[in-house]
Amino acid sequence: MADQDATPMVPIKPQTLTLAEFLALPEEKPPQEYGDGQITIKPMPKGKHSALQTELSLIINGALKRARIAWAFTELRCTFEGRSIVPDIAIFTWENIPRDQNGEIADNFYLAPNWTIEILSPDQSQTKVIKNILFCLNNGAEMGWLIDPKEQSIFVYQPGQSPEIFDDPSSKLPAPSFAQAIDLTLGEVFGWLTP
Repeated sequence: MADQDATPMVPIKPQTLTLAEFLALPEEKPPQEYGDGQITIKPMPKGKHSALQTELSLIINGALKRARIAWAFTELRCTFEGRSIVPDIAIFTWENIPRDQNGEIADNFYLAPNWTIEILSPDQSQTKVIKNILFCLNNGAEMGWLIDPKEQSIFVYQPGQSPEIFDDPSSKLPAPSFAQAIDLTLGEVFGWLTP
């Protein structure tokens, strides 16, 4: 019997599509991402992934949203520079949040987040996730986190710097310049996995 936790990141359309053709397709669950003419499926979040995504979004929004500094969005499609990705958490500074003609949040975000956070799912391609983080950094993001629940570690990526790995529970996690109100240790983050 096949492993039910295995969700391979394989292209689901063998033919090459343009970004416009991809964006014309109906949204699917789980979300699909587009890059280099190919569509890949993002794995559905499981328990650990969902817990970390929910708690981290709440912490970030609690510290930054009320103060109108930034807003954390979960599973938000971001389309820019020929790709369309769906970070687990995309944080936009207040002035970068797209708005429609009524001043409300726009439905479509055509720019990179200021801070992108990905949570590695079981059997998800770490390489593909890192490529998405680096793509965001190359297009204006200030920071990217890759959270690995299995290894209980967080990789932090910043433009022009080598990645840093945090695997000591007492380590204070860095945040982008606009998010200095976020004060978390690695142990606090992974402590959310114990109800």
